[in-house]
Amino acid sequence: MSDVLAVTDLRRAYSQGGLTIHVLRGVNLSVARGEIVALLGPSGSGKSTMLQAVGLLEGGFEGSIRIAGEEAAQLDNDGRTRVRRDSLGFVYQFHHLLPDFTAEENVVLPQIIHGATRAEADARAKSLLTTLGLSHRLDHRPSKLSGGEQQRVAVARALANRPALVLADEPTGNLDEATADIVLVEFLRLVRGEGSAALIATHNERLAARMDRVVRLHDGVLG
Repeated sequence: MSDVLAVTDLRRAYSQGGLTIHVLRGVNLSVARGEIVALLGPSGSGKSTMLQAVGLLEGGFEGSIRIAGEEAAQLDNDGRTRVRRDSLGFVYQFHHLLPDFTAEENVVLPQIIHGATRAEADARAKSLLTTLGLSHRLDHRPSKLSGGEQQRVAVARALANRPALVLADEPTGNLDEATADIVLVEFLRLVRGEGSAALIATHNERLAARMDRVVRLHDGVLG
């Protein structure tokens, strides 16, 4: 399997109150095509910072980030936007759905932006949401959905454009334990079915054990 993600000597430091705080201290990580990796670590260990780096959401990093074979760390804003659009999908702890759009429309919109026709986008959205058990909720707005249902829509949206790599930051952290288990199982099944790779940040050992591999971040270093 070829690597979808290859991170080499990734570093990030902040200046605060005259002090330099080293959040990432030379992280090296590869994720193979189709592999689901848990990024485990306590709060404040740098998990979110690392996902922001890999997701090309923030500058100021040192090191190499190769996504789907392309060196992305030094791209300009247009290049970073292109890689995020074409190769990445995102799932956050909070769903960040558009409140004025239905579940189906929330999954359709990123596809339209990516260049799909409305018919193609509708068919893809219906297929993903049906796989996630939401065929009866297609025309419901987020305010009419439960927390677990909202997060399922966020998962479908992340996979809508068939990304090479899905990044998830505590994707079930805002759900109760029973709902979190259900959503995670559906998430992992769908990611595997789509053939995407995934890097999923969590502090939950039990959930991490469901994934293909676990890497641990502590004091800015992977162990």
